Amino acid sequence: MAGTVQEPRKLKRGFGLLAALGVILVIAGVVGLVYTGLATLTSMLLFGWLLLIGGVVGLVHAIESRGSDYFWLAVVVAALNIAAGVVVVRHPEGSAEALTLFAALLFLTGGLFRLVGSLVVRGPQFGWTLFQGAFGLLLGILVLGNWPESSRYVLGLFFSLALLFDGLGLIAIGVGGRRIVRMVAEPGAGTGGDGPSAPGAPGERR
Repeated sequence: MAGTVQEPRKLKRGFGLLAALGVILVIAGVVGLVYTGLATLTSMLLFGWLLLIGGVVGLVHAIESRGSDYFWLAVVVAALNIAAGVVVVRHPEGSAEALTLFAALLFLTGGLFRLVGSLVVRGPQFGWTLFQGAFGLLLGILVLGNWPESSRYVLGLFFSLALLFDGLGLIAIGVGGRRIVRMVAEPGAGTGGDGPSAPGAPGERR
């Protein structure tokens, strides 16, 4: 009986932690939107360290599996990740410029293909696809036209928006999960607890 009582508490505590993590991410996202330069630098350092750690882990795994067919391929991939991580960590601003340029080219090509494809195919989602293509093309032109100055805030803006929306999603999951657990765990939840008694119940007057 005690185990069944503890389970809802554990679930509510877990959903509460999710909501708290969501609040932290939302705060970090808002701060990043205010200080986009700092968010860009932070995102590049995180990206560099992730590459570096992933490369070291991949290298260790490759050494452990030496003698296999993919040993040298794993070593090369791990070495490239380590080298890229070192470059990004040591030169975050230059790496941000390169990634911003790459992102602008992706926006341009993706927007152009969507725009032309929507005009040629004219499917059921013609208006939405046309809007997406025009928006991507415009965004790529704006970022590329202001490059390399745009590299100071573009990546930080995207990083902060990702934190903000992820945080809002975690808050929604946490609050909704706690509400569902409360509805299921509380006696008489959803019925009011005052329903008619079953026939033949003790104390019922016939």
